[in-house]
Amino acid sequence: MLDFSKTFKKYEALVSEVDKIFGAMQDAHRDCVRCEIHCCDCCYAVFDLTLIESVYINHHFNASLARRDRRRLLRRAERADRKFYQIKRKLQKMYLGEGKTPEEVLLQLAEERVPCPLLNDENVCDMYARRPITCRVYGIPTSIGGTAHICGKAGFKRGTAYPTVNLDNINDRLFELSKELLQEIGSNNSKIHMSLVPVSTALINTYDKEYFGI
Repeated sequence: MLDFSKTFKKYEALVSEVDKIFGAMQDAHRDCVRCEIHCCDCCYAVFDLTLIESVYINHHFNASLARRDRRRLLRRAERADRKFYQIKRKLQKMYLGEGKTPEEVLLQLAEERVPCPLLNDENVCDMYARRPITCRVYGIPTSIGGTAHICGKAGFKRGTAYPTVNLDNINDRLFELSKELLQEIGSNNSKIHMSLVPVSTALINTYDKEYFGI
């Protein structure tokens, strides 16, 4: 059994920082931050997880859920994974085959909608306490690659200046934690610290010694 506990604690510290940022933004702009129970707009967004996030959610998925629930969610994950594969093939064709710019590809990606396998029939996340950082900042202004993003259900107005979460900086910290995770378990497979996978793949994967090349 691999021990990820040291890096997991560092990741949880980063999550706590992000939650405080969200809380401060919510307190300052209560009329704009409209996140509430059963609002699941963010649960249909298409995004990838870094290695540390993938291993973290996979670990708690297997440790905290009953076998029957895991089987049910894995069936959903397999369906979502096939959809993600189709989307990525389409985006790859846009970029390599049609000559679309990275900005055009990102705009298309933002329009894609796939239900997260962790979203249950009551429109609640089955692993809400362990949800990734992208989910935790969805309802407030963010930026990535110099482009600003606002939740369509929020009250923030385009063209108005608001405090913004820089996801590039957070992703840099996540990649660094991913590298530390590999060092913690003694993996020499340094290339995978930059790997990115959707939630569905993170649930399906087996993060064992074979995966990490130990």
